Amino acid sequence: MTEPKPWLIDEAGSEARRHAPATLRNRDAIVDVLRDYLPASGTVLEIASGSGEHIVHFAQAFPHLVWQPSDCEPAALASIAAWAAQAGASNVQPPLPIDAAQPDWPIGSADAILCINMMHISPWDATLGLFKGCAQALTEEAPIILYGPYLEQGVETAASNLAFDESLKARNPAWGLRHLDAVDRVASDHGFARTSRHAMPANNLALVYRKRSA
Repeated sequence: MTEPKPWLIDEAGSEARRHAPATLRNRDAIVDVLRDYLPASGTVLEIASGSGEHIVHFAQAFPHLVWQPSDCEPAALASIAAWAAQAGASNVQPPLPIDAAQPDWPIGSADAILCINMMHISPWDATLGLFKGCAQALTEEAPIILYGPYLEQGVETAASNLAFDESLKARNPAWGLRHLDAVDRVASDHGFARTSRHAMPANNLALVYRKRSA
């Protein structure tokens, strides 16, 4: 099986709208998971929205929710705005410049936070910052929903994911697939516990975390 390739915003051409090929393959599978966990109303903040294709698709699938995209890359912010404008997605807010690794996100609160395929193509500080920011922004019952490839203790890793991990580290030693138990520990440090794990296509996982009861 051909190993997956990391998609990078600065390699995607000069047009404002960028395209991440994996989006078309996984967006409907992610929608199926989101149906079980998104609130009936409120704001969903997406961290690291990338091209913006996911959030526009989700906004159409869940028109009762307000969708707040974000990213730390200027080219991504432009792409998100362009995709939202083309789709006429009135429930997608203008994208916010948020670096998950940095404190003081420019948003008051959110009723769910979604993060897709960020952890393995960012430094570990971004994962630490993600949960810290979620602890500050999320309401009590709000979920964190993550999607991407992970390494799991006691679960054999697909050969394609091992090759992917090697290719990521060759590009940047600070990147790579994260061990799920390490992610769980960071979540716990910030008051969250993993409540759900879903096996997804192409050896990915969808994970749900919620604030622990006091």
